[in-house]
Amino acid sequence: MAANEHSKKSQGRPKGASQEKQGKSWVKPTLLTAIAVAIIGPIVAFMLAYVVVDVPEPEQLVTKQVSQIYASDGETELARIVPPEGNRVEVSLSDVPDETQKAVLAAEDREFYNNSGFSITGFGRALIGQLRGDSSAGGGSTITQQYVKNSLVGNDHSLVRKAKELVYSVKMANEWSKDEVLQAYLNTIYFGRNAYGIDAAAKAYFGIPASELNTEQSAVLAASIQRPSQLDPWTNREEAEARWNYVLDGMVEQGWLDPAARSTMVYPETVDPASNQPYNEADGPNGLIRNQVLAELGSLGITEDEVQTLGLRITTTIDTTAQEATVNAVENNLAGEQENTRVASVSVEPATGAVRAYYGGADAIGYDYANAPLQAGSTFKIFGLAAAVQQGIPTNAYYSSAPVTLPGGHTITNVGGESCGTCSLKQALKNSYNTSFIRMQQDLENTTQDTADMAHALGVPRSLPGIEKTLTENGEKPFDGIILGQYLVRPLDMAHALATLSNYGVYHDAYFVQKVETASGETLYEHDGGEGQRAVSEAVATQVLDAMGPIAAFSNGHALSGRPSAAKTGTTQLGDTGNNKDAWMIGSTPQLATAVWAGTDDNEPLLNAWGGPMYGANLPADIWQSAMNGALVNDDVEYFKDPEPIGWAAGGYTTGPDYSSSAPATQNQEVTPETTTSTTTPTTSNQAPSLSDLVPGLGDPEPANPEPGAPAEPAPEQPAEGAPPLLPIF
Repeated sequence: MAANEHSKKSQGRPKGASQEKQGKSWVKPTLLTAIAVAIIGPIVAFMLAYVVVDVPEPEQLVTKQVSQIYASDGETELARIVPPEGNRVEVSLSDVPDETQKAVLAAEDREFYNNSGFSITGFGRALIGQLRGDSSAGGGSTITQQYVKNSLVGNDHSLVRKAKELVYSVKMANEWSKDEVLQAYLNTIYFGRNAYGIDAAAKAYFGIPASELNTEQSAVLAASIQRPSQLDPWTNREEAEARWNYVLDGMVEQGWLDPAARSTMVYPETVDPASNQPYNEADGPNGLIRNQVLAELGSLGITEDEVQTLGLRITTTIDTTAQEATVNAVENNLAGEQENTRVASVSVEPATGAVRAYYGGADAIGYDYANAPLQAGSTFKIFGLAAAVQQGIPTNAYYSSAPVTLPGGHTITNVGGESCGTCSLKQALKNSYNTSFIRMQQDLENTTQDTADMAHALGVPRSLPGIEKTLTENGEKPFDGIILGQYLVRPLDMAHALATLSNYGVYHDAYFVQKVETASGETLYEHDGGEGQRAVSEAVATQVLDAMGPIAAFSNGHALSGRPSAAKTGTTQLGDTGNNKDAWMIGSTPQLATAVWAGTDDNEPLLNAWGGPMYGANLPADIWQSAMNGALVNDDVEYFKDPEPIGWAAGGYTTGPDYSSSAPATQNQEVTPETTTSTTTPTTSNQAPSLSDLVPGLGDPEPANPEPGAPAEPAPEQPAEGAPPLLPIF
């Protein structure tokens, strides 16, 4: 019976009911599994990512920031090295006022000290604000998330990036202290006006460091973080002030600001962005100093990445008094000169090699004439003289100043046919007689090579950018014109070499960088020049310095105020035009050596204010005298050591150490003035024209006392366009 009833019940069920029930039994587990996967999967993925992700330590996570270049006093800022991200200078959290910190928290993350790197309520507040159209509402990202986005995971809009941001933020919140995160954030975030970091922002908006910010100012900066390009009060005062009010009200809500104080606050005035210049890397001549410093840092092994991320404090050798005197001397003496006249001036301290003043031009990003290879004219005679003295030829040795013919048949003369007949090298140096020094150089053991080697020993580099080997003729022995300044040398090199001579022959590297420190106070480098290296004997140096002693006063009365000097002028001619192209004055005291060059920026004739030819005893000597007097105004007067005697040991003469004016003239052949004509062809040398390529008048066209106001002769007609370039004469 029971079986029969069961059979009937079974027969009464709808067909397929059993299969439907069976199917439903599978649906529930599948949904539950899907839900479990949806919930547990992200958690597992988060946990795995959390384990795998490695958050750097605070000191490892560097950001690009400004490095600053200072004068030797460590206080006067000369330039900044600004990374692409802007003018960031990192500061410690202890240097940021508490009200500034609280203003930023009120603007960006009011639960910062309580959340775990991610804020559910913050996200909700931002969502509600967006739904209401309230643009002043807080953002959904915490300060930790914002920092992670800026420093670690980037800013692309993707779920993967957002997931990374969340993982890094939570782990950073667990591994870093809150103060470490806040300090990193404040030094990283962008505030507008090209200001990255709180200190740069304080200067950009208010012209003060972050440490001096008050509550009202702090709220302005905090308000700008949300939309830095759109919430500048100079371009959008209404919205900027609305956001400012939001920040201050938030501070009151959090108990960080007294309501009574809040009620009295007014929106502060900010600096006009158009007149605000805190981001200039350098002004005027300091821009070229900056370039020299950067190049030297590279040679010291300090990388570009270190320069841009360590917030370096670079103390240079530039002396503020000397630099100011140099800039003033240039600006004052250039006034009224021809518009295309350019000058350079470099001062080097003999005792150390430190560059104390540097002027390569007025344009911070322009051409650096102090670092430019130029022809030095008769200033180069001092190197040949030093080589002669080293070989036993004293400065009172007598040489003929008559025209001299070189083995190739070309004749050298002195400017204007001047001559002393036969006179001492000391007299010939003062009058800059080319012929006397050509003869003297021929008496050297290795002739022109000895002049080159002496210049190298004293400080002229053996190579320059674009010139693999200096002071050579395509790598071979230089031509006779080396002693007349035929080959290329920089004003920096001439100051350096003269400094070695003025240090009585002891060589120090010329340098700009004294000390390099990081923002954290670590010293990366400090210059230690030591005692230097002996380049020439003290006797050689004192003899040459003594010969140079009368020249400053002799050159249009350019003696220094109450102190002795050792100096030499030089001028080079512009091909066969009869005009000049380079004019030099180099000179030193025991404390400072300075080289001054004047030329043009367009290879046109170098003319004085009245249109006449310019010489070394004109503008360069004016600048030299003024710069040296100003640089040394606070220094004691020092005298060079008396010259040590040198014996005669060249030219076949046997006169001993007491040699004087009784010696005969050199055995070199003299020629008559009628043989001074020659023709020229363009040179193929990669440095400068050889003597065989030069026109009459070879040598320094430097009259003893050029008349500054002499009327100019009409300039010779220039070659037609496409003709071979005019060749210089020295």
